[in-house]
Amino acid sequence: MIRPEFFYNQVKANGTEFFTGVPDSLLKNFCAYVTDNTSSRNHIIAANEGCATGLAAGYHFATGGIPLIYMQNSGLGNTVNPMLSLMDPDVYSIPCLMVVGWRGEPGVHDEPQHVKQGKVTCALLDAMQIPYAVMADEEDALAAQITAAFDCIKKNSAPYAFVVKKGTFADYVLKNNIPVEAELTREAAIECIVQAAGDKTAFVSTTGMASRELFELREKYQMGHKKDFLTVGSMGHASQIALAIALQKPDRRIICLDGDGAGIMHMGGMATIGTQCPSNMIHIVLNNGAHDSVGGQPTVGLQINLCDIALACGYKHVVSVTSAAMLQKALETAKKDKVLTFIEVKVRKGARKNLGRPTTTPIQNKEALMEFLHD
Repeated sequence: MIRPEFFYNQVKANGTEFFTGVPDSLLKNFCAYVTDNTSSRNHIIAANEGCATGLAAGYHFATGGIPLIYMQNSGLGNTVNPMLSLMDPDVYSIPCLMVVGWRGEPGVHDEPQHVKQGKVTCALLDAMQIPYAVMADEEDALAAQITAAFDCIKKNSAPYAFVVKKGTFADYVLKNNIPVEAELTREAAIECIVQAAGDKTAFVSTTGMASRELFELREKYQMGHKKDFLTVGSMGHASQIALAIALQKPDRRIICLDGDGAGIMHMGGMATIGTQCPSNMIHIVLNNGAHDSVGGQPTVGLQINLCDIALACGYKHVVSVTSAAMLQKALETAKKDKVLTFIEVKVRKGARKNLGRPTTTPIQNKEALMEFLHD
């Protein structure tokens, strides 16, 4: 295994001082080490991987240095445009080191949303003409890979990628992990929302823990799963799925269960929701200020005013709640007023250790929801 501090010190010895990206579970130990050992000016957890690419370019313009961008392989999609139209040697020729977590690696069991990403990860890098290596799991071998990588980066003034397999990095516990003071857990908040929803209400839940908790709550109360679309992949897009359903099914209330990291990732979606202004949609952001399902790295969710953003985008009723009683009141108001509503729920970090995963396939989930919406 690779000690996170070994990799960090090796890339710093080769001139990399700036780190940016979106956390990934396979990289969480490295990301935690970076968080604990790098200034906030030189380590920025970006809204999405495309933003991270822009940050890396700006850093290089200002300093001439070689930045590092980390991401899950699903995030490669967010980088395709800036990598090919900004970083590429045929355009601005900007050097950087990419570190990509290989979720869904062929032959390694993973969740269904990662299977296709895993199959095409290396082919996508090939198509983008970004040279890469699968990161070694022994430090002597990795040291040689790092030397070769930086030689390639400097020679071509272009990106180079390390593809990182599951279990490559040794454990490291984040020290700079500030707890969120909140009455509710995320699961308790979702339980309150589910119990307050009407029989015809449909749910669209974001990727990560929220969808897993929603699934298990339906099991707990023997409610079935036909009312829920679990957006197990496509981080940041749950709100747009919910918006389109709400517009096409105005006789149904649609609740979007979003996360702060997911909501911030594609925050422009809120502007579209506000201008379309469906009166049957409730957009709920469960805000714990963290990328909770990939190691707990911080977001800026608790440093910005999401309610002011929603209000500026055109949401008609906006409220932030911190307790079960406040949440219940906000849900009752939304039911009564029947206007586009935004509810921020401050929740604690973490999930219970025995939290399961959906037992239905994505296709089964889709088909059950479509049948429910057509009833």
